[in-house]
Amino acid sequence: MSESAIVGGGCFWCLEAIFQRVKGVHRVTSGYAGCRRQNPTYEQVCTGTTKCAEVVKIDFDPHIINYEELLHIFFAVHDPTQLNRQGADIGTQYRSVIFPLNEEQKAIAQKVIQKLNPYFENKIVTTIENPGTFYEAESYHQNYYNTHPDQGYCQVVIAPKLKKFMNMFQEYLQ
Repeated sequence: MSESAIVGGGCFWCLEAIFQRVKGVHRVTSGYAGCRRQNPTYEQVCTGTTKCAEVVKIDFDPHIINYEELLHIFFAVHDPTQLNRQGADIGTQYRSVIFPLNEEQKAIAQKVIQKLNPYFENKIVTTIENPGTFYEAESYHQNYYNTHPDQGYCQVVIAPKLKKFMNMFQEYLQ
């Protein structure tokens, strides 16, 4: 049995690298959701006019890891209090967002945000939005960290997030 989750929190390369290492996750696909434009390209998304968010679609086995646990990881590995940015990545495409695929996921997302909000110095600004169509990103964006570990962005931005994840969530590592 497999379920899917779609979340965005900054550059999709970061979330992809993290969720690829989570026990029970079968596949992580970088892409775009919440779009006003069909079949957007990365270049179009970067203009900020498409309303797309950079996201990852996570296919997982709910008998091994559940949706709520995935959201706890999601909130721990990015800053959900930053509006339309993560660090130096600025724009609506980098917003902190959850795209629930059904009413149960929506209710869980609302519950997790409510539960975690008191633990952050600033209010969580993560939005819960209708995903519309998920568009898979271009092939050169897929499996990015694993194929480009020495690239500057990977070393400076992704590697520290991975380290934080691996320290905080050892029980979830593959």
